[in-house]
This record gives sequence, C-alpha cells and structure tokens, in this order.
Amino acid sequence: MHSYDEPVYLISVVATMLDIHPQTLRQYEKEGLVEPSRTQGRMRLYSQRDIDRMKLILRLTRQLGINLAGVDIVLQLKEQIGQMQEEIELLRDELSKVNRNGSVHVSKALVKTSAYDIIIFEE
Repeated sequence: MHSYDEPVYLISVVATMLDIHPQTLRQYEKEGLVEPSRTQGRMRLYSQRDIDRMKLILRLTRQLGINLAGVDIVLQLKEQIGQMQEEIELLRDELSKVNRNGSVHVSKALVKTSAYDIIIFEE
C-alpha cells in the first residue's frame, strides 16, 4: 500500500479515475492548482493527496460554478484555515500545560486571536 503523499499515478490513470481529459490536469498544473511530482524522464506522477485536491477542484468548478481563479483563492483560504487551526491547537496545548502547573486558572487566561499572543491575568 502506498502512503497518502507518495506519487504513484500517471496522468492517464488519474484522468481515467476522475473522468477528465489529461489536458485538464495539465491546465490545473499550469494554473498552479496542483503540483505533481516528476520522474527523471519528466513524467508526471500524482499522489492520492493530489487526486483528492483535484476532486475538490472539480466539485468547486462543476457543482458550484467557480472559475479557476476563484478555486485558487478557495484553496489558499482552506490552507490558511488549516494552518490557523494547527496554531490554535498548539496554543491550547500550551495553555493546558500552564493550567496543569497550577499557574493560572482557565477563567483568568485570554488568548488574543489577532496576533495569537497568550495574555495571562493573575489575581
């Protein structure tokens, strides 16, 4: 079994899987929406992550009528949200560690989300 990020699928296989023309995949790459790996012979190889990303692109374009420029914005925002969620989790973990040490009660702590600073109020 291959890992989620391992590039193993040729363009013809992916085009068949997604029921699209290989030129569509080349267009997505040209637009910067997907970046398949390349073999030494310059053949495109796609991972399962790439395929899932293309499925999302197809849903956005076909079902929601979003053009490729809009898809690019949606994908960038989705990535930013993911990064922010990871950062929030790290801050929550850090706050939990502080709370376990008995330093500050949860009701006395504030996380400022605009700059992600932890502000601790003590009595």
